[in-house]
Amino acid sequence: MVANDEEKKGCILKKFVSEIKDRDQVDSVFLVKEKITAMAKNGKPYLTLRLMDKTGEVDAKIWDNVDQISALFDKDDFLSVRSKASVYLGKMQLIISELQKVPEESVILADFLPETERNIKEMESELFALVDSIADGNLKRLLEAFFRDDELFSLYRVAPAAKGMHHVFLGGLLEHSLAVAKLVDVVVPLYGGLNRDLLIAGALLHDVGKVREMTYMRAFDYTDEGKLIGHITIGVEMLQEKIAVIAGFPPEKAMLLKHMLLSHHGQYEFGSPKRPKTIEATILNYLDDLDSKINGIRTHIRKEAASDSRWTAYHRLYDRYFYKDNGQDEAEVEIEPVVEIPVETKPLPAKPVQSREGKPGFHNNPFAQLKEENLDLFQLPKR
Repeated sequence: MVANDEEKKGCILKKFVSEIKDRDQVDSVFLVKEKITAMAKNGKPYLTLRLMDKTGEVDAKIWDNVDQISALFDKDDFLSVRSKASVYLGKMQLIISELQKVPEESVILADFLPETERNIKEMESELFALVDSIADGNLKRLLEAFFRDDELFSLYRVAPAAKGMHHVFLGGLLEHSLAVAKLVDVVVPLYGGLNRDLLIAGALLHDVGKVREMTYMRAFDYTDEGKLIGHITIGVEMLQEKIAVIAGFPPEKAMLLKHMLLSHHGQYEFGSPKRPKTIEATILNYLDDLDSKINGIRTHIRKEAASDSRWTAYHRLYDRYFYKDNGQDEAEVEIEPVVEIPVETKPLPAKPVQSREGKPGFHNNPFAQLKEENLDLFQLPKR
């Protein structure tokens, strides 16, 4: 989102996290994502902050007057900081010398939370086109009950899909859900007998509980309900609430859809209350995982666009490094076609035919061709 000139009037100019270089003097405004008081080895307290804007996050340290300074601000406040940037253990950090709390009306909120690169209005149109494409009347009424609910949809269209794993930006939930639904329409024609309408409904609703699991008006975080119950259970509760007001909704269809929500993480160790036990639930699990991993890896690679290394930094959640090149940027070498040069060939001279009479023959006497005097060699000595 780009602010116009009128919006920028009276606002503090912003230097973004992505623009910070080693040894820079940084005088800018950030959103406080984390605030932790720790103790140094000498017993002196210090503050560790996690500052963010829409381009990324950066660690910051305050070493002096910690108690006095800590009382000036809280997590989720906006701070104007004066600091020096330095790289420590391979990571950028700011050493803050001065700070001041900034009122919200003095900043452009869109500068501090990352947003989808896609146009949200276009994505809304895509979503309602998918809903219109549903042939199953019960599932279509269910989806309309969700997405024609203005209060619910106002959250669904801007919520992030996660706090740190994938689609961590405003509009991430909508973008991710649409991507999974599009993958459904790629897979369904490849296999016969699949319930396409059930899969589309599962794709659009599998993460709907995240509208209540997460907070995203400032920094992305979890609500109390999100921490205690989680988006899967919340989503099933929301599903049941909507089904209850649709007269004659088939109980078995409700059960199948609930199972898809309950099992879409695939394994118990990934927070899934159930493992997939229908073909549609299995497909949803794999497509959800595919889209989330592609986005997560791409985001990790993009964060290091300025690095000359062909490898990313270690990704803790994926437990690996990623190779950044895929061969697409390499210039194709044009191979010249092989030209065949015609070679004049001459027939080989004919072999002289030897008559059979002149050839040595084969017979049962191995000594027939030996000279007579040589036969003495084979005579037994006389006694």
